[in-house]
Amino acid sequence: MIPDRATAYGERVRRRLTEEMAIWLTTVGRDGTPQPNPVGFLWDGGDSVLIYSQANARRLANIRRQPRVSLNFDGNGGDDIVVLTGTAEILDGHPAVPDNPAWLEKYGAAINARFGDAASFAERFSVPVRIHLTRVRGF
Repeated sequence: MIPDRATAYGERVRRRLTEEMAIWLTTVGRDGTPQPNPVGFLWDGGDSVLIYSQANARRLANIRRQPRVSLNFDGNGGDDIVVLTGTAEILDGHPAVPDNPAWLEKYGAAINARFGDAASFAERFSVPVRIHLTRVRGF
């Protein structure tokens, strides 16, 4: 599903999924209005992305009602468009942030600077959500 890394576009998609710190997650509100929010994320190297959400975030109610979502990066002036679509799943029993070494490797310094430590971050962002990617488009 992710474009072949042998192509320039495939390489850019993989680079952004690996290096970017934020991605826009768009869910659909009860009235059908798109609800975009920037979120931290962790790409698994395959066809899914993990985020951690606040338990009271409206996006969780939106996902329960309509799990189809989109993800996109800022377009960097329109020259680097990446839009991913997929199905979101709220996870039970998934490791919290302090027990997720890959998340801590990517976000540890930012978490410590803003929240003091991973435990404080995990108290606020306690709900893991996996987005199973189904399509990528852009240029």
